Amino acid sequence: MIFGPVPLHEAEGAVLAHSVAVRQRRLRKGRVLGGADIAALAEAQIDTVIVARLEAGDVGENEAAATLAKAVLGSGQGLDVTPAFTGRVNLLAQGAGVVQLDVAALEAVNAVDPMITIATVPPHGQLANGGMAATIKIISYAVSGSALQRAVGAAGKGAISLARPVLHTATLIITEIPGGAGDKGRKAIADRLAAFDVALDAVVMVPHERDALAAALSAAQSDLVLVLTGSATSDPQDVGPSALRAAGGQVERFGMPVDPGNLLFTGDLLGRPVIGLPGCARAPALNGADWVLARIVCGVPVTARDIAGMGVGGLLKEIPTRPQPRRGAKP
Repeated sequence: MIFGPVPLHEAEGAVLAHSVAVRQRRLRKGRVLGGADIAALAEAQIDTVIVARLEAGDVGENEAAATLAKAVLGSGQGLDVTPAFTGRVNLLAQGAGVVQLDVAALEAVNAVDPMITIATVPPHGQLANGGMAATIKIISYAVSGSALQRAVGAAGKGAISLARPVLHTATLIITEIPGGAGDKGRKAIADRLAAFDVALDAVVMVPHERDALAAALSAAQSDLVLVLTGSATSDPQDVGPSALRAAGGQVERFGMPVDPGNLLFTGDLLGRPVIGLPGCARAPALNGADWVLARIVCGVPVTARDIAGMGVGGLLKEIPTRPQPRRGAKP
C-alpha cells in the first residue's frame, strides 16, 4: 500500500486517509474518492489530499477483516459476525455462554503483521446475549495478501467459539446452623443461574449434618446440585465434602487459589456435577465460584489443574475485613 499526499488530479479511486470538510459537509476518512468528490475538493480549493492507494496483491481493510473473522470463527459456534466497517468486524454472542479461545493461535495471528489485530475477552470470559467476544481490526487501509494468508493460516480451524449452556436445571441445598445465615444468598445464586437460563428447581434447607446433607444430595434430580453450607467448609473431611462421599459421590477438588472464593469444592454424584459454594457466593459480587459455575453449566471441563491455574489473576477484590496480615499491622 502506498500512503501519502498526492495532487488532487491523481486522487480519484484512492482511499481518503483523513476527513476533509467540503460544502458544509465532510468527506470521511476511508472513503474511496470518486469524481464528484474530486470536484467538491477542487471547489473547496484543496489541491492536495493524503490518501492510501492499494498496490497489486493488497487486500482492502474490510475484505481483510471479514476474511480473518471467518478464519478465527471456524464453524461459527455460538457467535455472530458483524458486517465489516472501517476495517473492523466484531464477534457477538448468540446467547449466554463462556468464550473458548485458542490462545496460542491468536497470539500467532497477532504476530504476523502489526496492522492485523485481534482483541478478545479473557479466556473463559462469561458473556450475555449480544456480548462481544472479540474484535478483528485491520489498522491500515489495506494489507498485503500474503500477510493476510499467513494470519488466516495461523488461526487454524477456529480459534474463537462460545460454549453455550448444556445444564438447564439446578437444586440449591443450604445447611443451617443455630444463628446462621439461613437462606441468605438464595437470590444471588438464583440470579447467577438465570444469567445462563438455568432454572432453580428447588431450594432445600437441611441441618448442617453429614447424613442430612447426604440424603438431600441423593434426592436431588436436577442437572446441577449446589451446596451452600451454614458453616464454611474448611477441610476435605468437613460436612459438605463428607456428605457428598456418603451419598456415593466423589470430591474432585477442595479449595481454589481465587480470593474471594477459596473455600469451594467440586465433585460428581452419579454423573451429576456438584459444586460446594464458598460463603462469598451469598453476595452478588464476582468470586471464584462464578468462574467454576459458568464453565460447568456450559459443559466446559473444570479439572483440579484448571482450578489451580486460576490463581494467576485470581485476586479479585481486596476488602477491609480481609483477615491479617495487612500492611501496617502490628506484629
